[in-house]
Amino acid sequence: MIVGLLSMEIHIPESGSLKSKRFVLKSIKDRVHNRFNVSIAEVWQRTEMAAAVVSNDAAHAHSVLEKVVALVQESPDAELLDYRIEML
Repeated sequence: MIVGLLSMEIHIPESGSLKSKRFVLKSIKDRVHNRFNVSIAEVWQRTEMAAAVVSNDAAHAHSVLEKVVALVQESPDAELLDYRIEML
C-alpha cells in the first residue's frame, strides 16, 4: 500500500480577516476533495494545507497529487508558494 502526501504553503493576498481566509481555504478544500476524493486538512498555524491519497500504485498516487497542485494553482484567491509530495 502506498500513501502519497502533499503539503502546500499558500498565500492569500486578499485575506483581510480570518473569516475571509477560512472562506478561501474551505473553497479550495471542497473543490479538491470533490474532484479527487483525497483527504485534505488545513494546518492553521502555518497556513498550510495537506492532502493524502492511498493507492496500490505510487505513480498513480503521485499523479493525483500533481493534479491537486494544478487545481490549487488555478485558484484566483490564493497563491501556492511551495509544495512537497512524498510517498510513504
